[in-house]
Amino acid sequence: MGVDYYNVLKVNRNASEDDLRRAYRRLAMIWHPDKNPRNNRDAEAKFKQISEAYDVLSDPQKRQIYDLYGEEALKSGQVPTPPASTRGGPHHHSHHPNPSFRFDPRDADDIYEEFFGQDGGGTGAGGAGGGGGGRSRVYKDGFFRTSNGDYGSQAPRKATPVENLLPCSLEELYKGAKKKMKISRTISESYGSRKIRTVEEILSIDIKPGWKKGTKITFPEKGNQEPGVIPADLIFVVDEKPHLFFKRDGNDLVVDKEITLLEALTGKALELKTLDGRNLEIQLTDIIKPGDEMVVPNEGMPISKEPRKKGNLRIKFDVKYPSRLTSEQKSDLKRVLGGSS
Repeated sequence: MGVDYYNVLKVNRNASEDDLRRAYRRLAMIWHPDKNPRNNRDAEAKFKQISEAYDVLSDPQKRQIYDLYGEEALKSGQVPTPPASTRGGPHHHSHHPNPSFRFDPRDADDIYEEFFGQDGGGTGAGGAGGGGGGRSRVYKDGFFRTSNGDYGSQAPRKATPVENLLPCSLEELYKGAKKKMKISRTISESYGSRKIRTVEEILSIDIKPGWKKGTKITFPEKGNQEPGVIPADLIFVVDEKPHLFFKRDGNDLVVDKEITLLEALTGKALELKTLDGRNLEIQLTDIIKPGDEMVVPNEGMPISKEPRKKGNLRIKFDVKYPSRLTSEQKSDLKRVLGGSS
């Protein structure tokens, strides 16, 4: 059948005109591109699909053809040929109900304007009433205004977003992970109803490698719902748990290492275990002074927007000096380092 327009509007197949209007009004306010500046492209596609579903199901002729033959036949005008065994059966529709019909979709913005103009008491497109024949237009502030400048009522209010912390280990933010969050929330039985019930859901969150503290994951309308109010968005905010060895600095990883004075002067093979379990061997060949920092390229955190790139690993050194030396050791050091014996 192609697109399920009933599912797009979240209505059943016996939905009345009022049911369709309520469903469109609620969904259009949520998915209008002006309401989704951060996700404009996806919102625009969803908004157009909602508008097309309302256009088809609110038009008796389009709805009849869609119910009989589906989206493809509605748009192409070609009625599918039934299997040979069913031809001529008593319930077989062998002809298009309206052979002259041509699918002509309405513009999504026109539906939005006219719909909210009518609901808010405006005149719509060419409607009569009050002497104002102007066309209504919905503005970004949620109000609509007719051509004579009068304001109508405000669009349905949406509850304030609810934010929750999502604690993640540094390993999870390095490798990526999938988290399942069980939520319990209250919802209305239907939009505008005062009957409230509690539902439980499991939400799945894909942690992408390289995500940082403060990254937000939004689940539209998964918060509590009050009567007559669109449910709140539920937002999870990534929080980074402290790590035993590594610290994160942007896309870099920082680790503190203590080495002996002998190792600082003569060198060492330094071994580190990475966040994804690899054993990294780093050769110290230069003399290390207290506070020195060594940079190992491409061994830091993944960069979420550039998956093939990583930040750097920065090793900060502290040199441990001996607490005391014997006279013989002091003499040997002076001799080795060029001092007089």
